Formats: sequence, C-alpha cells, structure tokens
Amino acid sequence: MKEALDQLSEELNGKLYYDDLWKSIYATDASVYREIPLAVCYPENEEDLIRLINFASRNKTSLIPRTAGTSLAGQCTGDGIVVDVSKHFTDIIKVDHRNKTVTVQPGVIRDDLNRRLEKKGLFFGPNTSTSNRCMIGGMVGNNSSGTTSIKYGTTRDKLLSLKAILSDGTRVEFRALTATEFQEKLELKNLEGDIYRLFNEKLSEKSNQEEIRENYPPSQLHRRNTGYAIDELLNSEIFTMASLPFNLCRLIAGSEGTLAFITEITLQLDELPPKYTAMVAAHYNSIDACMQAVVPAMKHSLFTCEMMDKVILDCTKNSLKYRDNRFFIEGDPQGILMLELRSDTEVELQKQVQELLETLESSDLGYAFPVLYDEQIDLALELRKAGLGLLGNMKGDRKAVACIEDTAVALPVLADYISDFSKIMKAYDQQAVYYAHAGAGEIHLRPILNLKKTEDVSLFRSITKDVAVLVKKYNGSLSGEHGDGRVRAEFIELMFGKKVYGILKEVKNVFDPENIFNPGKIVDAPAMDTSLRYTPDREEPEIETLMDFSDADGLLRLAEKCNGSGDCRKSVEAGGTMCPSYRATKDEKDTTRARANALREFLTNSDKPNRFNHKELKEVLDLCISCKGCKSECPSNVDMAALKAEFQHQYHKSNKPSFRDKAFANITQQNERASKFPKISRFVLSNGFTSGLAKKVLGVASERELPVVARQTLRNYYENKKDKFDISDPVKSVYFFIDEFTNYLDVEVGKDAMNLLRKLNYKIIVVNHPESGRSQISKGFLDTAKKLANENISIFKDLVTDKIPLIGVEPSAILSFRDEYLRLSEDKNAATGLAKNCFIIEEFLKKEISVGNITAEQFTGRKAIVKIHAHCHQKALSNSSVTFDLLNLPKNYKVTVIPSGCCGMAGSFGYEKEHYEISMRIGENSLFPAVRKSDDSVIISANGTSCRHQIKDGTNRVALHPVTILYRALKKS
Repeated sequence: MKEALDQLSEELNGKLYYDDLWKSIYATDASVYREIPLAVCYPENEEDLIRLINFASRNKTSLIPRTAGTSLAGQCTGDGIVVDVSKHFTDIIKVDHRNKTVTVQPGVIRDDLNRRLEKKGLFFGPNTSTSNRCMIGGMVGNNSSGTTSIKYGTTRDKLLSLKAILSDGTRVEFRALTATEFQEKLELKNLEGDIYRLFNEKLSEKSNQEEIRENYPPSQLHRRNTGYAIDELLNSEIFTMASLPFNLCRLIAGSEGTLAFITEITLQLDELPPKYTAMVAAHYNSIDACMQAVVPAMKHSLFTCEMMDKVILDCTKNSLKYRDNRFFIEGDPQGILMLELRSDTEVELQKQVQELLETLESSDLGYAFPVLYDEQIDLALELRKAGLGLLGNMKGDRKAVACIEDTAVALPVLADYISDFSKIMKAYDQQAVYYAHAGAGEIHLRPILNLKKTEDVSLFRSITKDVAVLVKKYNGSLSGEHGDGRVRAEFIELMFGKKVYGILKEVKNVFDPENIFNPGKIVDAPAMDTSLRYTPDREEPEIETLMDFSDADGLLRLAEKCNGSGDCRKSVEAGGTMCPSYRATKDEKDTTRARANALREFLTNSDKPNRFNHKELKEVLDLCISCKGCKSECPSNVDMAALKAEFQHQYHKSNKPSFRDKAFANITQQNERASKFPKISRFVLSNGFTSGLAKKVLGVASERELPVVARQTLRNYYENKKDKFDISDPVKSVYFFIDEFTNYLDVEVGKDAMNLLRKLNYKIIVVNHPESGRSQISKGFLDTAKKLANENISIFKDLVTDKIPLIGVEPSAILSFRDEYLRLSEDKNAATGLAKNCFIIEEFLKKEISVGNITAEQFTGRKAIVKIHAHCHQKALSNSSVTFDLLNLPKNYKVTVIPSGCCGMAGSFGYEKEHYEISMRIGENSLFPAVRKSDDSVIISANGTSCRHQIKDGTNRVALHPVTILYRALKKS
C-alpha cells in the first residue's frame, strides 16, 4: 500500500500525508471515537477527487469526507483516506441577490459566508454552536439546524441544488425535477440512471410507502436526521398528490458523506432578521418545570428557544472567557430558557416582550424573567454556544458523553419524554446534562461517564439503546441534527424496522456499490462501543513533569481535555487570537486540537523510556507560538503554551538543544554583557557585515533587524534618579518590576513608565530581583526558569500586598507571575497570593482611574487618534479593555482596539529564519493591513516589545507603549 500511496501522491495536485503524525491527528473528530486512517489528503480540485475515488476503488479502501471535523457522532473517523476539503474548496462561487441564492464550495465557513452576504441584507439561516468554523459541506452532510431552526428551518430546507462526484468518478448535479425531467432520468444508461430507477421502484410500491410513513417521525418534527431521508422523497409529486418536486438534495442532506462527494452547493437565502431584538431568560427551579414551559412559550413568534441547565451554568463559573457572561443569572436555576423575540420597531418589540412575560408569569413555572437587549443577548448566547466545549473542561476522566444528546420529539410530548428519560437516568444513577434547542423538541442529553472503564463503556451502550427504545415509543428521531455516525447508526434498524432498513441499505448500495464513501456511518455500522478514543481499563501512563499540572490531574489529562470541538479553527474574521499558525497555514496540523491529539497519541502509546522523545511531537509543536489564546479561548482551556514548554524541557533530555535555542534562552546574559560595552555592541549588531554574520550564525532571518542594547540600562537610570522617585507623600506606592527586555532594550519605555507614575504622584520602589524567565520558558529551559521563578516569589511574597502591588510594563514578563509561576513554584501559597497582586501597568492605572486617583484634568486637551494592538498574553490573562479605557482618559483622544489577533513575532519565533515567512503571514492576517490603513497622524499603540518590533518590520511604522502615549499626554507643569 505504501507504494500505491507514493504513486497517488505524485499524481495529485494537492497534498497527501501518510506518516504517523498526520494519521494520528486525523484519527479523531469531536466524538469519542478513534480510528487511524490510511492517509490524509488535501485535494486541490475536482480532478484530485476523481483520482482519489478511482484509487479507493482499485485498492479496496474508503474515503472519509471532512470539513472542520467537528462531528460529535464519529462521522469523520475511519480507516480509509480522510479527504479534507477545508483548505482548498473554499470559494463563494456566485451570489444571486435577486433570487436570494448563493453557490459555494463545501469548505466555506458558515459565519464567513454570512459576513459576505450581510452587505446585501441576506443570510444563510441554519446555524450551529460551531458556526465560526463549521463549513457548508459539513452542514449539508449533517443537515445542520441550530438555534434558529424554529424560524428558518434546517439546511435541507435551504438546499436547492448541488454538484457531486459519484462513486464511479462521474460528475452529477442534483436539483428539483419536474415529472417529465424525472422520467428522463430513468432513461439514463449509467449510475445516475440506476439511482433514479431504484427510487422509482421502491417508493412507488404502496407497502413501502406505508412502512415509511409508519416508521419515520412525523413531518412536523423538522429535526429528524435518523437514516436516509427517503420520507422526504416520498413526499413529492412523483409519488403523492403533493406539489413538491422530486429533489435528491433532500436525501443528500443528512447522508453524512456516504452517498457522493459534494463539490458545489446552491442554497436559498433569507433576508436578515428584524433589527430590534430582545431575549427573555426564564429561570426555573427544575428541569420538569422548564420543559413544561416550552409549549406555552412557543405560542409566541420566537426566533430562538434555547435551554441550558445547571451543569452547563456551573461549568462557566470557572471559565476565564465566559464567567463574565453570567451577569443575567439570578439565584441558582436548574434550567434557563432563552427566548428571543425580534421586530422591525421597538414599540412592537416591547409589546411582544410584555405578552411573552405575561404567558411565562401566568404559567407559574419559573421564578425570574430578566429581559436582555443588544450586546447582552450576544453574551448570553455565547454562554450557551460554549456549552459543548465547556463540558470537556470537567476535571478528571468522567465526561459528559455524546451518545443520546441528539434526540428530538414533538413538542406536545416533550415534557413526558424528558420525564421518562429522567427515570432511565435515575435507574443508571446518572446526573444527566440538559441543554439545547427546546423549541424544536430537541434536548441535548448527556450521561456523565468514564469511557476509560469497561463498566462505563457498558453503560454507554445500555443507556444509548434504552433511550433509542424510548425515542421510538414517542415516535421521535434518535438523531435530530448531529447525525447517526458511529454512535447511533447501529440502532437505525430498531428505529425503522427491518423492511425500511433494507431499503436504506439498497440506497447506499446503488449510490456506492463498492462502499467507498464513509462506510459504516448509516448502514452496516460497527458496534457503537468499538474503536473508542481510549482503551478501557488501560494502565494509565506515568508521566513525570517539572511543571505542576495537578490542576488537570496531570499533563496527559490536560491534553485529553481537548474534545475536538475545533474552536482553534475559527477564521481571522471571527476575531480572537487562537490559533495564529493555523490561520496562516490552514493546515490541521497547526491547530491546538492537532497538538493535543498528537500529545495524547504519542504519550499514551510510546514505548520509549522518554515518552516525549518523538520527532512527530517536535514537528506538531514547532509552529505553536505560545500566544496563550487557547488558555482563554478554548472552551476546555487546553493550555498549549504550558504543554509546549514542558515538552521542550523533556525533549531536551534526549536531544541536545541547538546553539540558537541556548542563545535565545540566555539572551539576558548576552544583553547584560553587551550593556557593559554599549557602543561596541550596538555597532556590531547594526553594521551590515557583522550583523549579517551574527544572523547567519544564529539562524536569524536576514530580513530582521537585531535588537540592540540601550546606552544605559533602566536599572542604572533608576539608581541615578532614585531620589526623584522617592516621593514623600504619594497617592500610593508600587513595586516596579524591571523586566529583562525593558531593562536592556526598551529602556525609554521604562523611563516613560517611571516618570508617568512620578508625575501622577506614585512612589516607585525597585528591589534587586532576577529576570522573569520568559525566554527560558519559551525555549523549554525549565530548570533555569523554575529557579528564577522561585527567586522572584521569595523576594516579593512578603513585600507585595493589595496596598502595594507589583507592576510591570512588559506583559509577557509580569504576567508570568499569574501564569507559569503557579506551575513552577515550590511555595504554592506564596505564588498564589503574589499572583493576585501582580499587574501590567495598564491594569494598575485603570484601577486608579476608577477610584478617582487619576483624572482627565491631568492630561492634555489636544485631539489624537489612537489604535491599540494588545499583547496576546494580555488578551488571554487580562483583557484589552484596560488599555482602551486608559488611553481614552485624555478628553479628546479617540481610541479603538484593532481586532488584530497575534502579531506573529512571539519573542524569538519571528526572528528564526525558518519561521519568518509564517510570522509575517500571521501579521498580514489583520494587524499589518489595519496599521497600513491608518493615517500617519494616527498613534499606534502596542504594549509588547515583540509586537512593536513586528509592526516596525511589517509596516515601517513605530508603535508606542501605552505608557509612552499617556506620558506624552500629561499636561506640562
């Protein structure tokens, strides 16, 4: 097979990977399943797809179509070739504004599409909790619906036509057919004709029609994804008195990539929803009361009717990103219904709100009904959307498992169904997790299981089967929107009966007689408790680490917290920082998810004495720039920066660090020596010949300018001016952390910070302390970093208090006290206490403004426009708003925050010659264009030393630290 794959790789325009690393990172999706694929392919065009189909046919293997890989049911796992269209099949081919349609390739992201359509007042209605990274091809495969389905329907309802490649390699278009056109299809002497002839034969037979109508859920249950949607084809003018045309698109939607390979999709669009919106967040003391309230609530014209329970709400308490979104929660509700109303006028909206409140209050089921508006709604919905990922943040091996989370029943029986479901859960001694689309009759119900244990794997099967029987009793759908996949396909025959299931098998066989397309996901499925992500009752690997990962029960479990939800794949336009290198390359290998998958795979299965000693791990972590975006933006808080630092440390034990890594890790020592002879060192590093030689020796990109030491260190400046900073009657005293970057390189920034504080009447105290250890952490020299961290903790633990805090100007240095020091410290109590009183200088100044110690009257009245790029570590561990608020203090300063993500420099990363191109591509994603578009009079603010260097190299603009901007804005005394 390797020879065959080698040959295929040469024939393809796109990339084919079949090494252990790529296969391991594609072995899982967002489900509990793991299957090592034969290979992974990024096809560039349709010709590549045809070559893949022919290869699969010749070599008796399969193709697993994949877009974002966020499947919860295991649809994207398999032992064939995973075909990832997310990189190249991303064109929006045509927008027809008059007919309100759009034609796209399957790799177009749903939210990106809607951003494009918004300018014309149109949008694609169906959505999912993964809408900032899920793709239209995947939405068709799963017949996705999401929060808006009660108003806009499912993807199937919007699918007009599509182009695809059949299993024999022929191209085909599926669209609505008149009776005459349908008859013409029956005359075709090819595979397409065979397909139409099968449906004509099977759906014309009265007994089959009766079986289908009897066993499929009622049509008013619009969320029904179990099996193939042959009931939709039955309800056409060809087989009934209905006026609907026959359209195989209704079958392809929800077919999970098992019938054909989609290449183009044409969708019906809707006009944008009404402008004015309000949301009632109805609180309930029990799940039963919450469910009973759905039917009366749905009598109103709701746009969304969503529910989340106490388990979800409790998860958000500990999420750095989402805990502030809990502002509307009153008391300790067992469940909340989120009921959204919209109108074209505010008057009509208020009328709708009042009518809904009267219904809710008169039902006497809830206890609080706060009404949310505008951005409050976005924050509340973001809390709900984070649900799936947040569940993955449960500490330990017990997780909320997706197996019965996709059931849907008609609204009139919803409360009774939930009641019976609760009885099943009680019988299994389970506290279930309830959340999702109450208005559509679909509640995502998840048992909490440890699938590393045989007894819980048995429960996994038993609970799923019992719930399938219950769903059948209520004539519901075992899959409402997530599809059957590995987890539910086994029970389709139970849901539909032997005869209907036989028809489904014939459907699969006529489309795909050689079982090429995603086998086992709807018919002929393997047992749902096989090929699981973890081997039951395995012996847990013992992995010793230098850093403390006890907050996650160890390093391996921190990696295992990644459930595959794929938040790290969101596009640049979606905002945030995570994951910069993926945004530059669009390779799954460069996502946080892939890195977590690889760590889990190799650390679990390694037979080496040093489990970290795998070149595959070095490769997958190479482009991780430790931005810490994942620490806050990943719903599961998978801290890849910490994982990478520990990996590098452990890898060094078996592989000698490079000269360059040592040089960058020990850059402070180099700068200290250079500062003793500043003129000579500045000449050497600035002169074209000698600096070029230094870059060559160090492996630094020739395009970069090497940073040079200042003529005077900041510490020397302070010592010489010490009397000036020893204010006798200060507003407050602060300890000033002189970090290694500001001390030797950015001295002017340090001077501005000190003088700003002095002018504002703050006493500065500088003590003798070592460097922060940031450069050692970034290169994995954790023994040294640990020593430095503990020295700093020892020095400051008895000095720093809430009255006299420790502040710093370089975010990556001072924020180490709140992040890595907690993992490196020997005195946990001291480190934790110290971390609470360590701040970037903007945080401190913002707090002083809020209590009235600093006022606008102390600053200029001149006009200025400022644009802020915030440091990644600030975004992850603090927030950008403190800098925004600080620079807004001068009355006539107009300040905006650039939605810039990561700058791409990331300490030494952007200097390294092999990383230079990626570094600049990251900058070009959003930061560089925003800076270039700014008039020369606009002040660019960046508080990170790396950020300022990157902006200079990428745009030739000089960015200023916020303290410099504010210092220059002080009124002259």
